[in-house]
Amino acid sequence: MENNKLVVIGAGEFQLPLVLKAKELGYEVHCFAWEAGAVAKDEADFFYPISITDKEAILEKCKEINPVGVLTAGSDLAMPTVAYVCEALKLCCNSYEVACRCTNKYEMRRIMRDAGVCSPFFMLADANTDLCDDAIPYPVIVKPSDSSGSRGIHLANNREELASAIKQSCGFSPTSTAIIEEYIQGNEYSCECISYEGNHTFLAFTKKFTTGAPNYIENGHIQPDDIPEEFKDSIKSTIFKAITALGVTYGATHTEFKVDSEGNVGIIEIGARMGGGCIGSDLVYLSTGKDFLKMIIDVACSKAPDLSVTGTVHKQAKIDFIFTEKDIEKLEKLKSSNPESIVRISKFNMENLGKTTDCSNRVGYYITI
Repeated sequence: MENNKLVVIGAGEFQLPLVLKAKELGYEVHCFAWEAGAVAKDEADFFYPISITDKEAILEKCKEINPVGVLTAGSDLAMPTVAYVCEALKLCCNSYEVACRCTNKYEMRRIMRDAGVCSPFFMLADANTDLCDDAIPYPVIVKPSDSSGSRGIHLANNREELASAIKQSCGFSPTSTAIIEEYIQGNEYSCECISYEGNHTFLAFTKKFTTGAPNYIENGHIQPDDIPEEFKDSIKSTIFKAITALGVTYGATHTEFKVDSEGNVGIIEIGARMGGGCIGSDLVYLSTGKDFLKMIIDVACSKAPDLSVTGTVHKQAKIDFIFTEKDIEKLEKLKSSNPESIVRISKFNMENLGKTTDCSNRVGYYITI
């Protein structure tokens, strides 16, 4: 390998599989992140304790490293930095403009609407927004316009709840803004895709489970999905149209959407990165045999993604997140009754037991097949 230096932005638990895959493929891995929670630090060849949002400092260091590619796995926060560095070094990536667009929920909605992708009612709000608008179709979902990880999400059924929800959501937004969206009916799913030179390839649908109202924290994912076959082509077509409208040409996309009983699809949001919560790093490989991690490394290094089946295709791949004592009891029963189904159990942060408020402070997880 002529130039085998690869930069990974982020070093948390969900970046660790990416670092390990890169090492397996023979890359020299350079990792950037704060030391706190940097579980991939010891696996990387080189570690730099620099914030993943400090794009200028990371760029200067990358000029010294001269990597063949720069990427991240499931982090919205890291995407603008990845694109900024790649543009400056003329490496393969979506543009910085696209990366910023795909981390701003309001801009995303606006662009999809203008491209003719079916969109629910939405509007931007802050602490001073007049809530007397009779067009607001309650119930609505309120979330920070530029945050992730299920932080600051609320369901509002009336004007009073909406005012409170906006205040709380804005507290999670770097720009102190929130997006108000019409509540979309139906079961929730995500679509995992890989793109190269503007061509999009479908990999998998994921059925998603959440805690429901009012905060909708993700508590599990499963592949394959249970979407009726007759709806799937239409859903893929809608998602590809949305991805193209956003300007995504390279790398992974993770599209969250809902489908009602008649097949009507409502896109919730699109991330120009792998699905977090082990969807991209683990579930796709376990359920399809296709190495999604290798794909995003290939694309970051200006190579067409390898779409071949290289692993065992399991009937089911599932992740369950730990929130409470009952969740731990469920895992303990599984250890006794069907231990061979368990692929991995994470470390547990027991101080979060019964106190989970978003995806960043869940207790832990386990993956099964």
